[in-house]
Amino acid sequence: MNLPMVAGTVSTVLFTVSMLPMLIKAARTKDLSSYSLGNLLLANIANAVHSLYVFSLPAGPIWLLHASYVLASAVMLVWWLRYRHAPGNPTHRPAAREGFRSTEELLGA
Repeated sequence: MNLPMVAGTVSTVLFTVSMLPMLIKAARTKDLSSYSLGNLLLANIANAVHSLYVFSLPAGPIWLLHASYVLASAVMLVWWLRYRHAPGNPTHRPAAREGFRSTEELLGA
C-alpha cells in the first residue's frame, strides 16, 4: 500500500467511527429535534448526486467513506421522519392529564 491509500483508509475509519456516537444517541433517545428536515434532505440529495462521481472512481477507501455517509444520512432522515412524533421526542405533546391544565391553557393560547 502506498501512502495515499494508507491515509485514505485511516481517514475512512476515523470519519466512520466519528459518526457512531451521533447514530447511537439518535437510536437510543429517538430525539432528532436538533436536526432540521431541510438539512437532512439536502444531505441525502447531495449524497445521491455525489455518488455518480464517487462510484465512477476505482474502488478504494473513498467508496467506503462515501457509503458510510450515504448510510448515516439516510438512516438519520428515516429516523427523523419516524421519531418526530415519538413519545421520547421533546417536541411530542401528550394529551394533558385530567385535572391538569396545559401551558397553552394557562397562557390563553
